[in-house]
Amino acid sequence: QVQLVESGGGLVQAGDSLRLSCAASGRTFSNYAMGWFRQAPGKEREFVAAVSRSGSGTLYADSVKGRCTISRDNAKNTVFLQMNSLKPEDTAVYYCAAGGSGLLWIRTRVDYWGRGTQVTVSS
Repeated sequence: QVQLVESGGGLVQAGDSLRLSCAASGRTFSNYAMGWFRQAPGKEREFVAAVSRSGSGTLYADSVKGRCTISRDNAKNTVFLQMNSLKPEDTAVYYCAAGGSGLLWIRTRVDYWGRGTQVTVSS
């Protein structure tokens, strides 16, 4: 089992920045690709970004490319999502995810989910 706990969400204005964190415990953190997904009210959960086991590879959704940076610290069992130039359409619950199948599969193969952290961007 891997337990994931997100933090760092909040209410911000358009154009502001936020840094989300996800602390992992349980099995070996570096065995998992890590990702962030989000779910807005009335919409399906969607992929945001992912990072490989080592941290050397990343993937981003087109909607956040250039505005968000995902990173991880394997020594601290933590993954981060730095979000800049936030827009009202970024408002959602953001979920941390761990995928044992690796970076290329994490969009569709998530083994563990966190409970989410709310991000609200006002215009």
